[in-house]
Amino acid sequence: MMSPISEIHSAAIFPSPVFLWSTLPVQVLLFMIWGISCCKIGWDSVMRMSADLRNLFLYEAFLYYNPPLLVTLMVWLWGVNLWVFSQANVGYEKIFDLDQNHLTHKEIWKCSTWMTIIVPTSMTAYLYLYSNGKVLLAASQPV
Repeated sequence: MMSPISEIHSAAIFPSPVFLWSTLPVQVLLFMIWGISCCKIGWDSVMRMSADLRNLFLYEAFLYYNPPLLVTLMVWLWGVNLWVFSQANVGYEKIFDLDQNHLTHKEIWKCSTWMTIIVPTSMTAYLYLYSNGKVLLAASQPV
């Protein structure tokens, strides 16, 4: 019978399937596939519309998606700000009177990465639904 410590060490020898999804090349590949899919669906949807409908759509899409895109950009820049502080060895925890449980730049970048994925995916769904004449479903799409 193995002790609990030896079981942990023997389990650590073999990488878990979750580890394979967290490798950088796999993440980059999945991100590229997602980005190309969103661009292709969006382009096909916009080109399906007439010129008059396209102008109206672009105005509405700007109104719907400008605020979430700006918030996403703000969160990215917040992470950059904290990264610059940490690289310059600035004690921003003491300057801004933060407790020990504040977010690091890596955690903020994880949040902004998910925001970067969610907002364009929602915009692609909006494009697709709007171009197929499902305006009520498209109007419920923006996050």
